[in-house]
Amino acid sequence: QVQLVESGGGLVQPGGSLRLSCAASGSIFKSLRMAWYRQVPGKERDLVAAITQGGSTYYAGAMKGRFTISRDNAENTVYLQMNSLQPEDTAVYYCNDQPPVLRYWGQGTQVTVSS
Repeated sequence: QVQLVESGGGLVQPGGSLRLSCAASGSIFKSLRMAWYRQVPGKERDLVAAITQGGSTYYAGAMKGRFTISRDNAENTVYLQMNSLQPEDTAVYYCNDQPPVLRYWGQGTQVTVSS
């Protein structure tokens, strides 16, 4: 059983930065290929970035060069450093396995980019 708890969201001005955290319970975290997703109302939940068990990373096109995903297997935590945030980054951000597992979805953390 895995529980994922996202945190670190908030209100930030355009051009600002936030660091999201996803804390995982359960002993299988190290075996999971983790990812961050985001969703705006009325749209599908989209993949933002992913990281393999060994630390290889993938970023969706619009996030390349602005976002950095990392993981700390000792702390069972995955991070998303977001820089140069823009209003279109406003969404609820979630972490999950990749591909996602339905029962792993948490509450997410709201990120709002606005002046």
